[in-house]
Amino acid sequence: MRVVIQRVSEASVKIEGLLKGRIGPGMLILAGFEEEDNREDLEWMVRKIANLRIFDDDQGVMNLSVSRVSGQLLVVSQFTLHASTRKGNRPSYVKAAVPDIAIPLYESFCTMLQKYTGIKIETGEFGAHMEVQLINDGPVTIIIDSKKRE
Repeated sequence: MRVVIQRVSEASVKIEGLLKGRIGPGMLILAGFEEEDNREDLEWMVRKIANLRIFDDDQGVMNLSVSRVSGQLLVVSQFTLHASTRKGNRPSYVKAAVPDIAIPLYESFCTMLQKYTGIKIETGEFGAHMEVQLINDGPVTIIIDSKKRE
């Protein structure tokens, strides 16, 4: 599992012009899954995201988690996070999980993240063409891979 986390002032996702999810200050999480991902990957990622200290404390130091600042969460599926550009100029997505595997992983991830953080999760729609808008706060952008544990 691979995620890109952006600390945002606000973010939203639209599908066919209709608002699907919107948050204020918090995290936009772009999540990509591969066929080998399992519950252990999801649990590790949920703990890592929930405890990630990327929000400023009173001294302006990134020392607080999303829960500590009463932040919000928007999770958007993004299979392109597993793109390979090793050969040629057109990315290959062979490492990305097929929908039959990825959809249950995505849904489980969102459910687990909501339970662990106690924060209602806003989402996009798996497989839909989405328009994501955000104001990156900082900017702060973090990439985490469950297989590399980094």
